[in-house]
Amino acid sequence: MAKNLFQKIADGEIPADIIYSDDEIVAFKDINPQAPFHALIIPRKPIPTILDVQPEDSLLIGRMFQIANKLARDYGYDENGFRLVINCKEYGGQDVYHLHLHLLAGRKMTWPPG
Repeated sequence: MAKNLFQKIADGEIPADIIYSDDEIVAFKDINPQAPFHALIIPRKPIPTILDVQPEDSLLIGRMFQIANKLARDYGYDENGFRLVINCKEYGGQDVYHLHLHLLAGRKMTWPPG
């Protein structure tokens, strides 16, 4: 199976503006930001969609949210708030089929999102 864009970023094969990396998680700035701060947080493990998360992935998914909180604090967006988004498949707006958590901050978010 061919690697997708995010797997290649996680594996260091494609450059990205990496803002966090450990053995399980990589976070990088989105190349098409939808807010003043827009980061993508991905697992190194290839999981195509949120529907593909297995019970054994529970800790990994929790770590994604912990990293989102860490980044929000590190970049100073914890006080005013931020938005976390996971898109799923075509109608949910997912473009890359590698699970990713969007961290959007730096402006007031509106509702409904779109």
